[in-house]
Amino acid sequence: MTNRFGNATRWIVNKPWITAVLLAAITAVSCIGHFSPDAFWSLFREAEPTPEVVTESDFESRPNVESFQFSSHGILVAQSEDFFTSEGVAAMRAVVKALEDEPFIDGVTWMEDIPGLNLFGLPEPVFPKRTASEELYRKAKRKALENPFVRGQLLSEDANTMVLLFNYDFFMLEDDQQCIAGVREIAQTASEQFDVEIEFGVTGPFPIYLSMMEQHEANNFFYQMVGYSVIFVMSLILFRGLVAVLVLGAAPALGVFWTLGFVSFLGYDNNPFIDVVLPILVSLVGLTDGVHLLVQIRKLRASGLKPLAAAREGLSQVGLACGLTSLTTAIGFGSLALARHEFVQQFGYSCVIGVICCFVAVITVIPLACSTWIGNFIQSAEKTSLIDRNLDRISGVIDFVLPRKLLFSLIAIAATILLILVSTTLRPDERLSSAMPASSEPAIALAKLDDAMQGLEQGYVRILWDREIEADAPEVMQVVKQVDTLLAKEPLLGNVVSIRHLIDALPGEGPPETRMSMLELLLPPFKRVYYEPESRYTAVNFRVRDLGISQYNPVFTRMIAGMAEIENQHPHFTLYAGGKAFNRWENLYKIVVDLALSLGTASLIIFAILAIVYRSLRIGLISFVPNLFPLAFAGAFLVVTSQSLEVVAVCAFTVCLGIAVDDTIHFLTRFEEERKICDADDEAIRKAFTGVGTALIMTTVVLVSGFATVLMSDSRDHFIFASMGAITIAAALFADLVFLPALLSQFARKKPE
Repeated sequence: MTNRFGNATRWIVNKPWITAVLLAAITAVSCIGHFSPDAFWSLFREAEPTPEVVTESDFESRPNVESFQFSSHGILVAQSEDFFTSEGVAAMRAVVKALEDEPFIDGVTWMEDIPGLNLFGLPEPVFPKRTASEELYRKAKRKALENPFVRGQLLSEDANTMVLLFNYDFFMLEDDQQCIAGVREIAQTASEQFDVEIEFGVTGPFPIYLSMMEQHEANNFFYQMVGYSVIFVMSLILFRGLVAVLVLGAAPALGVFWTLGFVSFLGYDNNPFIDVVLPILVSLVGLTDGVHLLVQIRKLRASGLKPLAAAREGLSQVGLACGLTSLTTAIGFGSLALARHEFVQQFGYSCVIGVICCFVAVITVIPLACSTWIGNFIQSAEKTSLIDRNLDRISGVIDFVLPRKLLFSLIAIAATILLILVSTTLRPDERLSSAMPASSEPAIALAKLDDAMQGLEQGYVRILWDREIEADAPEVMQVVKQVDTLLAKEPLLGNVVSIRHLIDALPGEGPPETRMSMLELLLPPFKRVYYEPESRYTAVNFRVRDLGISQYNPVFTRMIAGMAEIENQHPHFTLYAGGKAFNRWENLYKIVVDLALSLGTASLIIFAILAIVYRSLRIGLISFVPNLFPLAFAGAFLVVTSQSLEVVAVCAFTVCLGIAVDDTIHFLTRFEEERKICDADDEAIRKAFTGVGTALIMTTVVLVSGFATVLMSDSRDHFIFASMGAITIAAALFADLVFLPALLSQFARKKPE
């Protein structure tokens, strides 16, 4: 098979002009993706269909009243102990006015927009006049905390944290700084005119999104440059030859350029993995194959072959292994496309494109460069490189392992099984703040909301009933009370609010079941937040903190069980839960199961390919251990360090499977070649070790260095991905240099005498 691959790829160096034209054509298409992908796709787009007209009859069953919205683009978090004082009220009114006067702010909602709860539905200000007595301010504070629309929604229970909801007029925004720092500075400036100390912070859906995007844009260039610089320096130290390093770096650099250009055609904008991780990851994948190919060509040049012959022979000997590693890596990355998480799917597709681009770049650029006059210089430092000079010392490992092959084989199998069992104790988790810099203002303000307001995200339990049940029937309130009680038992669910709390806040006495008609006294926009009688629907809302969704697993599990029990007691009622936090919990387990399934599927496909290529089921089974060991080791590391299984960690597992198997393929390929000319398997294993050991160690050092650059990011997702990558790749080298030789010597089919 190696000879067939060599014959099929000879044209790369024998026909350099064809290769150059091919490279130029691919680069030209990629340039279109970099600079004008939309113009390219516009050639194939059809006219958009006319939108369907919505008629008035679609809304006949609903009153023409919109419910009051507690959602907004942004949230201004104000903290002070003096809100209910004359200076505090004046300062907050000044802040609201200053914000509303700004052209880029499209409305502000705060406590004074909430009506008082009275028998006549009359407007009643939350705050008294500035000249009011301290007693009136204390009374206003008490009444505000009795209003369910205020307490826990716009004011914390200790009255020291106030929330102002605002929306942006995006057409009037001049720059992104206005959205966060601009809003805070306006509020701070307005409040400084008064003798009161107020601390402000900005968070909310859009500021959080903006913070993530700003970080991605800042990191996109910085971490690429840092990563490439570290890779260049490490390669220069290892190869001890500038020409060799430049030839080696040209292939993955071109592969990354192609990848980003082709990915632009797909429109995967603002994906954090594509922005930061993909370029470094693709360059590392291309670099690993490039190292193996260049090391082999350099050895052939040092043995006396001319540049053209060395390039052709090196491509023939190592090209097949590079093709297999690219195939298995693409399968590993491609399995991410099976996930339900959109960013993960996009990342999987982009990685497959990157692997293909880098493989084409490696098997064309490096042999083409080495076949020219440049090939006269690549072997100049071959005997002085750091790894080559110390390989004899490292070879002592193989001399220690082979005489004890049974022991090391048993250790390899037992350790892998044990680590897998430990890894199975991992539990899925996800945080809203994981993709944000911990030091960013939205993240800090979000943490304050968690402490003061019991969370930013809202969840709900919706209650629907059949037509047989009247909207004001006592049974409706009975179900609401049962749901209230169910949610109130959970300390991690905060600020539970329903129509029961609205009725309790209204004047009067008696059980809420007998006072359902009093809901008509509420202003319709506020009532409809929790109650739509014509739709036979009511809701019980609650808040969720950003503690990590795994902490809510037992909470939501008990909640679902309790809701089912309530439905059994009231057969005319249907209950279901929702909200972003609940949906993230529900989807997280599906996502992790999907990714775990894709990881298992990719593993089976990869090892089946190895068994087919090497024409040995036994070789395929042997390769299981050195490739599962690093994944199990990384999983056990998460358990020992008390971390959870986040989506980014599972992505790292899948990515590292594709990378880790590369070294195994190169070792097995060299082992199969050496078996043909060696008298004994152990001798073939030793020669395979010395033949590919240099490249294995070089690629591992460069890979770990590349992943280490991402550790500097203050994004939790980036840190987890990089640390998992570095740990897995380092463990993979150990498995390939220690466990794989022992397993081959012990279990591989013996060469006939």
